[in-house]
Amino acid sequence: MKTKILELLEQNSRYSAADIALMLGLEEQEVVDSIKEMEKDKIICGYKTLINWDKVEHREVVTALIEVKVTPQRGEGFDKIAERIYRFSEVKAVYLMSGGFDLTVIIEGKTMKEVALFVGQKLAPLDAVLSTGTHFVLNKYKDHGVIFEEIKKDERMIVSP
Repeated sequence: MKTKILELLEQNSRYSAADIALMLGLEEQEVVDSIKEMEKDKIICGYKTLINWDKVEHREVVTALIEVKVTPQRGEGFDKIAERIYRFSEVKAVYLMSGGFDLTVIIEGKTMKEVALFVGQKLAPLDAVLSTGTHFVLNKYKDHGVIFEEIKKDERMIVSP
């Protein structure tokens, strides 16, 4: 039951407990209690609205994915450096990765220069950081399972001489 509730909330966090109860054939209070318990247990960590900022005038946002190689801390592995990084207000997400680098850090800034300053003045100087590689997001096609804009197919007829 909890998994089904979570799947519905992940699909649309605006569903009410009554909506979910109706969809799953449960009592509304059962859903309310289950959601409260999952919030308390940090299974549900928050409710967000997904916004396509490219369609909003006067709001420029630059998103960057930063590959970070670090030296794991003795007895703490990657956790301590990850915590130090995610405490910066610019940081939207931090993931431990397998492969050629250790952490992916996703940040947002107003300009590319602001992102560069963050990397150069805050991230790279950290003792455990060995190297960084910054990639800028040029366009978002799909985010959190939501397609931002369907790619329009060219419907024109081909005319040959």
